[in-house]
Amino acid sequence: MISTNDLKTGLTLKIDDKLWSVVEFLHVKPGKGSAFVKTKLKNVETGQVVERTFRAGERVERAILDRSEMQYLYKEGNDYVMMNIETYEQLSVPENAIGNSVKYLKENMVVQILMHDGKIIGVDLPAHVELEVIDTAPNEKGNTSNSGTKPATLEGGAVVNVPFFVVNGNIIRVDTRTNEYLDRV
Repeated sequence: MISTNDLKTGLTLKIDDKLWSVVEFLHVKPGKGSAFVKTKLKNVETGQVVERTFRAGERVERAILDRSEMQYLYKEGNDYVMMNIETYEQLSVPENAIGNSVKYLKENMVVQILMHDGKIIGVDLPAHVELEVIDTAPNEKGNTSNSGTKPATLEGGAVVNVPFFVVNGNIIRVDTRTNEYLDRV
């Protein structure tokens, strides 16, 4: 149990038998009345975001998450087979546990598996990944400046807006948090 005064962004709480991650928090001390803490909480399993207000000093249960560094090996049906880097133990992760991040997965990529009470609840990818451009419109003469973008489909299925000079076969770096093009590798 921790006090709501000690909340931090990214902290995982167990409220009403569900896991919630703190997205935002704000301590409010009004002129009249007692202090309180306004929070935005994201349900770890469903992705639903809710706002909730706690009294200052109220105690909430902190969820302990186990993080394991694993390497993505291959896809088998709807599961993704991961290998623990330290123990070489293999684990099948269902596609719904990975969510939208699946479009950035590349074989041999190292990711962090989040587990709570032995159940996989999520996968944290690296902040940036390097992927090959599979399909994008060809360059047009005179359209090679940095002032415009075009959609490009990457090897995992992600679609990212890229500058006009990027062509099929290029390897580009993409921010997995914002789905934005960073640079050409």
